[in-house]
Amino acid sequence: MSKTLSHIDPALLAQRADAIADAARELAAFGWTPATSSNFSMRLNDDLAAITISGRDKGRLGRDDIMVVDMDGKAVGSDSRPSAETGLHTQVYKRFPEANVVLHTHSRTQSVSSRLFAKEGVIRLEGWELQKAISGYTTHESVLDIPVFPNTQHMPELEAQVDAWIDSGKPLYAYLINGHGIYTWGRDMPETRRHLEALEFLLGCELDLRRLSP
Repeated sequence: MSKTLSHIDPALLAQRADAIADAARELAAFGWTPATSSNFSMRLNDDLAAITISGRDKGRLGRDDIMVVDMDGKAVGSDSRPSAETGLHTQVYKRFPEANVVLHTHSRTQSVSSRLFAKEGVIRLEGWELQKAISGYTTHESVLDIPVFPNTQHMPELEAQVDAWIDSGKPLYAYLINGHGIYTWGRDMPETRRHLEALEFLLGCELDLRRLSP
């Protein structure tokens, strides 16, 4: 244990843990978190976040399945192991101060889309009414690019790819990892859930277009 939880409001931690567990159970019921995959987190303050413990069944989460990490991805007050992808969560919190929730799932639609569009490196969404579900988008007459990054087990390499996209000045609201799943975030749980569900729908529409086009 590198740090303690003594300076964290227990009520806040419990509220965040319950919110994560509730969302995880609902997303698991959709079939988006197969075989203990996926991970979810919520910011606690500028220095700490609550995140799912690695390897837990996301359809059966409770408070004891949520732990605290610092913004370097290190466990705080726990000997449990956070997800190997914790750095991708803390990266969002460091790069986007307004973000307070990160959801990462592995739906069939997300996984297939990530493989299909991997060569292009991006999925361009335009003309869909549901693009307006993404904060900052007010019309279907817009372009929403979702990058698809190559998969790797070396998280700093993935983090560098995300940083490069952001540093290039291109907007980033979510991203896919090839053969993996999607990451998206928001200011609170309802907004992040809305982003995730809208992107799941839009990716499904793009798959249908590819399948139905001659």
